[in-house]
Amino acid sequence: MYQATKPAALLATFALIGGLLLGCGSNADKNSNAVSSNAAATEAPAPTATAQAEETSRVFTDWTNHNVEVPVNPQRIIFHGETTGDLLALGVKPIGIIKSQTSGTVLEQQLADVEDVGFPLSVEKSLTLQPDLIIFGNADEQQYETISKVAPTVTFNTFASISERMRTLGDLLNKKQEAEDWLAAHAANTAAMWKNLNENGIAEGETASVFTMYPGNRLFIMAGAGLPQFLYEEGGFKPTKIIQDIIDQEIGFVEISAELLPEYAADRIFILNPVDPAAVQSSNDLMKSEIWLKLPAVQKGQVYNIDILKASSDATSREWLVDELPKILLNK
Repeated sequence: MYQATKPAALLATFALIGGLLLGCGSNADKNSNAVSSNAAATEAPAPTATAQAEETSRVFTDWTNHNVEVPVNPQRIIFHGETTGDLLALGVKPIGIIKSQTSGTVLEQQLADVEDVGFPLSVEKSLTLQPDLIIFGNADEQQYETISKVAPTVTFNTFASISERMRTLGDLLNKKQEAEDWLAAHAANTAAMWKNLNENGIAEGETASVFTMYPGNRLFIMAGAGLPQFLYEEGGFKPTKIIQDIIDQEIGFVEISAELLPEYAADRIFILNPVDPAAVQSSNDLMKSEIWLKLPAVQKGQVYNIDILKASSDATSREWLVDELPKILLNK
């Protein structure tokens, strides 16, 4: 289990902790087919209710090892997590999401008409949507027990690698081929992007580090979550050793003091522009400080800014980054 969550979600909801209202289970529709006596005499017997259930549902083992009976082809999905763009890349549009986590992102327009189930998830709202599957991007067992009363619920690791996430969703949503097709296309597109960057002055093996500010003048180094997942893909930038150590511990990000900047700064530095005005001011102040101005990457002009809400690790945001990163690095 990861010890920190993706910044676009956690840094926006750092202090939100709450219980969920108890809900009651939803009833599944039952269908029956009439069979004429003549047909019954010449055809195989109609499947039993149990056989029909076996054809439309199956058992799925989720991230935290629940064995859940889920629909074979879920149609009404609530996705309660940070990587909603993974579903969109598979051609699946959920009926309910955490709307606050899509505002200002590259996903916003595509999800404009999707219902908000809130954070924490509103059981009452979810019941009105009548989902046949809930994907819960959290390992909190107490919340899971409450949410699973609404509909079949599976936990999902939004911090896993893009390949693991897409294959898990491909299996869960009966989109295995779509997942493999997307991963193959993404690998080809990112390889072409890095080749283009290498041919235009970005040396192979260069290191990169990603920083952002949080209200209260709090500085974070990003590691296993968000933009670094994209930057550190095969063929891309390398993390410095100290950042790699954080990634190896499966930690999304770590708060550091400004005095430690020289230890974490890499050949190229990416700044995730915060949303909160106080954090914006802290970020501006940091970049005027003596310790910042002495960093080699700063002196070489190898510092790049990206809006934190757009620099997500979900599949749809990655498609945007494949197009956007060359523009940022090459000033085009």
